[in-house]
Amino acid sequence: MTQAPPHVLVVEDDRETRALIAKYLRANDCHVITAQDGREMDGRLADQRVDLVVLDVMLPGEDGLSLCRRLRTGSHLPIIMLTARGDDVDRILGLEMGADDYLAKPFNPRELLARIRSVLRRQAFAHAASAVHGASAMSFLGWRIDFRLRELRNPDGALVAMTSAEFDLLQAFCERPGRVLSREALLDLTHGRNAGSFERSIDVLVSRIRRKIEPDPQNITIIKTVRSGGYTFTPTVEPV
Repeated sequence: MTQAPPHVLVVEDDRETRALIAKYLRANDCHVITAQDGREMDGRLADQRVDLVVLDVMLPGEDGLSLCRRLRTGSHLPIIMLTARGDDVDRILGLEMGADDYLAKPFNPRELLARIRSVLRRQAFAHAASAVHGASAMSFLGWRIDFRLRELRNPDGALVAMTSAEFDLLQAFCERPGRVLSREALLDLTHGRNAGSFERSIDVLVSRIRRKIEPDPQNITIIKTVRSGGYTFTPTVEPV
């Protein structure tokens, strides 16, 4: 399924900078609306869908830091802050007030696009995690994993034998569907380091789990290997 273009609100008082950002983002599959100050920003937010705000710090009237703080008190809308100053104090203040990322001017529009995509991915992952985190059981492709009972059942309802390490690793995958997880991260998530494990042990466990849940071991579709990255769990996971 093709993902809908993100709706980005660019709040920037400099007309040339605002136009440059909007032109580049539109050319890269973003729906862009603009505002030159906080008053216009409020109007855009009131009557249009917005997925992320690119917010300049130095604005006439209410400045970007104040706007960021105000936005964050009422929503979890992702915010990327821009500033003409490379002052660490501004960066720290922005992040403390709830900004998700920070980019100093001058910047390459390509970097801004990369950061927008990164922030939106993190938000999507967070939403997915919040939907499943804390659930006592989850399902994927007809399979059911019960964290309380530490059981895995196949689509026919039959119990599948798993070692404790295999179960912990599958749970880590189910709680983070769609994410690229490095071997190092998986070790941390499964407490492998405390047991004196090493990264290659993750490969062994993944191989064992695949033999149990992949419909065709010769055509891996559930736990995919990411070159130089680690692994990703591809199915949609739902709490049950």
